[in-house]
Amino acid sequence: MTSEVDGGDFSPANVVRILVSTDNHLGFAEKHGTRGEDSFLAFEEVLRTAKEQRADFLLLGGDLFHDNKPSRNTTFRCMSLLRKYCFGDDPVSVHFCSDPGKVFDGDNLTVNYMDPFLSISLPIFTIHGNHDDPTGSLGPKQLSSVDLLHSAGMLNYFGKAYDSKSISIEPILLRKGTSCIALYGLGNVRDERLYTTWKDEKNVQWKRPQGADVVDPEAWFNIFVLHQNRVQRGSTHHVTESMLPSWLDFVIWGHEHECRIDLEGGTDGPVITQPGSSVATSMTEGESKGGVVSDGIRDQPTLGSCES
Repeated sequence: MTSEVDGGDFSPANVVRILVSTDNHLGFAEKHGTRGEDSFLAFEEVLRTAKEQRADFLLLGGDLFHDNKPSRNTTFRCMSLLRKYCFGDDPVSVHFCSDPGKVFDGDNLTVNYMDPFLSISLPIFTIHGNHDDPTGSLGPKQLSSVDLLHSAGMLNYFGKAYDSKSISIEPILLRKGTSCIALYGLGNVRDERLYTTWKDEKNVQWKRPQGADVVDPEAWFNIFVLHQNRVQRGSTHHVTESMLPSWLDFVIWGHEHECRIDLEGGTDGPVITQPGSSVATSMTEGESKGGVVSDGIRDQPTLGSCES
């Protein structure tokens, strides 16, 4: 996604380039003689495209792994790809403005590309999906397989809902030149529970940009990535587009495997895109349509300037 600064300032110092991918399902059918490589080859194409197109960061919409407890082979292959494409000496142009203690879980003191002990050239921000969601553990926290990658400094995992009955969504604040992005994320929550919390009990709170780096809270471009059903399946309630706050500018909808990359909505609410899965995991009609890797999105909402 290419985000443009209001007023026509398209200088590289102000344009934020984001490559978006969802539902990579690493490890799907890994023991199959023909299809076992599909998920890894597709994910490597995503990473390679991000490097070739000089994306400022890669945004993943959940289900990086197909299994909640990925095999050692899958974990090894994933970590090898992340080391190959995400580590390096190329500078990162996006400034991280958030308090890491509010947006990240664990002991990481900052975003990975600002860690003095790491050399990151392609940052990744990701939420979890329903396949790699946090589960109970022997320790005090529920952990996802993605937590391991976050703890190792290979990516930045955000959007955990610590209490599904009372959810607070804190944005990651990013700046590049005069462009300001508030990146909201919510990892998968069971559809019926999330609907009740959000729609009936109204216990989903959205934190707006604030802090020393925030000049004008209204000037931030608000992106929301989620991993939920977009259509009703059975009798279970689900999050609907009408439930999204109107002040959101752009929504990336993960979990649905059909690729609907063309922008939708935007009249009375946010613009929505549905990238779909990078690997086919079933024979449904939606997945048979294939996917797309895009280096830009045209006619998108524009960023206001947050230049002080």
